Amino acid sequence: MIVPKEIASLMPYQPGKPISETKRELGLSQVYKLASNESPLGPSPRVLAALAQALPEIHRYPDGACFEMRQALAQHYQVPPDWLIFGNGSDELVDMMVQIYCRPGEAILTSQGAFSAYEISAKSVLVTPLHAPLTADLRFDLKAMASMLKSDPRIRMVFLPNPNNPTGAYFTDGEFAQFMMVAGQKDIFVVLDEAYLEFVRAKDYPVGREYQKRYPNILLLRTLSKSFGLAGLRIGVLIAPPEICAVINRVRKPFNINSLAQAAAVAAVADHDYVQRLTKLTWSGLDYFYAQLTEMGFKFWPSQGNFVLFDTGVDGDEAFQKLLRLGFILRPVKGYGFKTHLRLSVGLAEENALVIQAIRKAFRGC
Repeated sequence: MIVPKEIASLMPYQPGKPISETKRELGLSQVYKLASNESPLGPSPRVLAALAQALPEIHRYPDGACFEMRQALAQHYQVPPDWLIFGNGSDELVDMMVQIYCRPGEAILTSQGAFSAYEISAKSVLVTPLHAPLTADLRFDLKAMASMLKSDPRIRMVFLPNPNNPTGAYFTDGEFAQFMMVAGQKDIFVVLDEAYLEFVRAKDYPVGREYQKRYPNILLLRTLSKSFGLAGLRIGVLIAPPEICAVINRVRKPFNINSLAQAAAVAAVADHDYVQRLTKLTWSGLDYFYAQLTEMGFKFWPSQGNFVLFDTGVDGDEAFQKLLRLGFILRPVKGYGFKTHLRLSVGLAEENALVIQAIRKAFRGC
């Protein structure tokens, strides 16, 4: 069988290296993972209690309609329940949207340095991924993207992660308003991926839900993996008009959100203290990283997520291996076009201090 060139050219997504694998390969007794933007607090105690209560029923199929989860998240996001559809991670939702609304030979538009799942989803259904160039300071160039929308009729969807991973950069309210003056008049969908929304400190950040009220072609992606500490349960959320959700629901696989994930989600969004503690911990950790990286002379990019991108000055894979041998897993990002950079996730205060010591030892010899 012939494999289409779009599939053959795909590079598999490389997740962060597991702690267990690192211990096994290098014979280390202690390994710190600051690579995958996970919550360093672990799951909320309320989540653990909800999971314990749900365990005796795991021999039953889950609620395919996610009724209780739908009610809880509708209240949390302040949207009607029929404006929500759920995926086994946001990437499943991206898959379904591209599958439904794009045809072979058409295109999606995103930026260089954006989440690779958009490109993978597009190529898997023979859709062309287009990438606008980043600005010199690694920000999205929405003016360039608007020009591409005007000139290329193949584009059916635009994917805009805000803030972006792995750069941590964001586009402003003013920039997005100008972009939507063009995109809002097109027969396309603009997908705002707000995976890191809860960590944003910028005062001029555009509120996606407010724009969605003005532009019916805006779809919002959220996740419970980051600020709610549920990465292992894979819960992605799409906020979209009911007619869009109804269409996506036609291709959604039954029971794609398992019963434990549903129970955990209900408990997680009710635990406001957990999110507040994690947000404060993240902001404190970022500020600590900024100060330490500045002192060591590393170039870095201020982040609106729970991670920071910095330039090691050496090959990214080599930098990754140096820190790995010291027991620290960071994220090389050569696949995003950043050949000498690493992404560093915020951990607990003691983990942050230890990784800075390791970075000093690996790259500064002190």
